[in-house]
Amino acid sequence: MKIESLNVARPQLMVYQGKTINTGIVKKPVSGPVQLRTLNLDGDRQADLTVHGGPNKAVYAYPSEHYPDWRRELPGVDLAWGMFGENFTTSGLAEDDLHIGDRFQIGSAIVVVRQPRTPCYKLAARFQREDILERFLLGGRSGVYFSVEQEGTVAAGDTFELLTQERDGITISEMNRLFVREKYNQDLLRKAVRTPALPEDWREYLSERLQRTLAQ
Repeated sequence: MKIESLNVARPQLMVYQGKTINTGIVKKPVSGPVQLRTLNLDGDRQADLTVHGGPNKAVYAYPSEHYPDWRRELPGVDLAWGMFGENFTTSGLAEDDLHIGDRFQIGSAIVVVRQPRTPCYKLAARFQREDILERFLLGGRSGVYFSVEQEGTVAAGDTFELLTQERDGITISEMNRLFVREKYNQDLLRKAVRTPALPEDWREYLSERLQRTLAQ
């Protein structure tokens, strides 16, 4: 398990569907060690802090293993590392295996698995195609957001060392299923609500859905 590419970006303007938007999604690989702080990597910023960034979305990782599938699905599209707006393009970190609350050391930093990525229109702007949002969600290829428990330096080539695993916590894949295909799966809803490391806004949202499901 390691970082194949470390990617950062400052917000920049781009045009999508005739409108100019400000976005930090256009990540580019950087070399050498970078300081990972509580809210982001040095040199990386989010444009809209109402929906991006924050302690539970400090750093976004996306599996390099998904790229071949996307290349087959989107022939002719240039898919360089960082295309999905990820800070870490990784190998060996699969959504099926990541539990909310799992802790990893990477470089001299310690990070905690917090939540999957739910894409907004800026991913569509990055690809200049609206159908990418549905493809992203239905494919379950969400990647993962980490919080930062201990600040430190990270670099491409650094390996992830599993420190502790929350085996009873809901996995990233199960969260994806709840969000898209199995919205009223009571077992998964209960599992999510009982996962302490899941951000409070997610737990409240899914708790309300569980109560509606039980009331039907």
